[in-house]
Amino acid sequence: MKKSIPFSYVIVTGFMLFALFFGAGNLIFPALLGQSSGTNVMTANLGFIVTGVGLPLLGILAFGFSGKNDLQDLASRVHPLFGFVFTIVLYLSIGPLFALPRTGTVSYEIGIQPFLSDNAGSLPLIIYSILFFGITCFFSLKPAKIVDIVGKYLTPALLITIAVLIITVLVNPLGSPQEPTEAYSSNAFFKGFQEGYLTMDTLAAFVFGIIVINSVKNIGVTDRKAILGFTWKAGLIAAALLALIYTSISYLGATSVAGIGLMENGGTVLAGVSEIYYGRLGNVLLGLIVLGACLTTSIGLVTACSSYFSRLLPKVSYSVIAIVLSLFSAVVANAGLANIIAFSVPVLTIIYPLAIVLIFLTFLHDAFSGSRAVYLISLLFTFAVSLMEGLNAAKLPIPGVQKFLTDNLPMYSLGLGWLIPAIIGAAIGYIIYLVTKPNQSEVRNADTR
Repeated sequence: MKKSIPFSYVIVTGFMLFALFFGAGNLIFPALLGQSSGTNVMTANLGFIVTGVGLPLLGILAFGFSGKNDLQDLASRVHPLFGFVFTIVLYLSIGPLFALPRTGTVSYEIGIQPFLSDNAGSLPLIIYSILFFGITCFFSLKPAKIVDIVGKYLTPALLITIAVLIITVLVNPLGSPQEPTEAYSSNAFFKGFQEGYLTMDTLAAFVFGIIVINSVKNIGVTDRKAILGFTWKAGLIAAALLALIYTSISYLGATSVAGIGLMENGGTVLAGVSEIYYGRLGNVLLGLIVLGACLTTSIGLVTACSSYFSRLLPKVSYSVIAIVLSLFSAVVANAGLANIIAFSVPVLTIIYPLAIVLIFLTFLHDAFSGSRAVYLISLLFTFAVSLMEGLNAAKLPIPGVQKFLTDNLPMYSLGLGWLIPAIIGAAIGYIIYLVTKPNQSEVRNADTR
């Protein structure tokens, strides 16, 4: 049984993991956060890093720690029905409904659209979507090669192009950070914390964690401790790269206001900065960065989603599902970036807290002997609050309930109203566990029967 893992393989896998996480959303959201937070950029960026880096790292480690083979097995610790529904919703969210189409739309709007005339119409996006997801599908049909393809080739190219722009900004910033906008004038950390949701990386961690663990198993490592150690090292490499780039891009955004003014989205921020520094060549450079970021993420998402749905639907082959997901994503991408983001926010607001709580309970699993009561009540209380937050984000609030929660539940207005109910639910579940667990004499008697 092979247990020794070459450090070079750890590095390649860490690069692969970084590239899978680092989609275009990871470029545009920090840039806009930097512009909006101004002089509070470091505080807001810290909150963004917690949800955009820290939680995804914990999500990957949770998989290695749990010893489970997939998300549904892990989530079924709450209840089999929860495991089934939560897993499908998560895969659809990071797959064909939101994250996958977004990779195509963002790369088009930032990398291609600036070179087109204003009256180009919808045909270019249709053609681009077909090409983009055709390339994605081609690489996704070779899932065993994903570490080599992404870790050895696409990631270094992506890092080099990002580094060129970031170094230029650090050496010669356009100006100093301005006063923060109203949203970031107070509680900048918590606003950044919520913005980190939009990356969807904590959700993706449940999926990409499987890819990492399977990659090390493919080279003959099956020892749980060795797998966890490998996952930790590879995850730390990815996390360090993500944190460094988020901080740099946030700084880019914060110092760009003097040169380009306040923009509506991070894509236009990056485009404006690139054009000032490099002219038309800047748009080409930015296009390459965005295309590389989106392509690596889309390949990873199609690979992971196809693997899951092929197990869920054993009569349908992996290849067929990969093709269907790619085609469907190409169609949805034509709805436009603004619509995709608008539809995704309420769903993310509901399921993100569930994912966060599930991660922490996974690490505490042994402390309460995996009692289903702890999982079930904690997640139930979390869902009750996150559902209300999701309805509010969808502009469908229940007036009396929303007012009651805003007035009485701590941190509800900050988007963290689920935190205390989750802790209370876990505490109630733990009390039930202590009251109902068999004592040692009962266990010994049961063992002798």
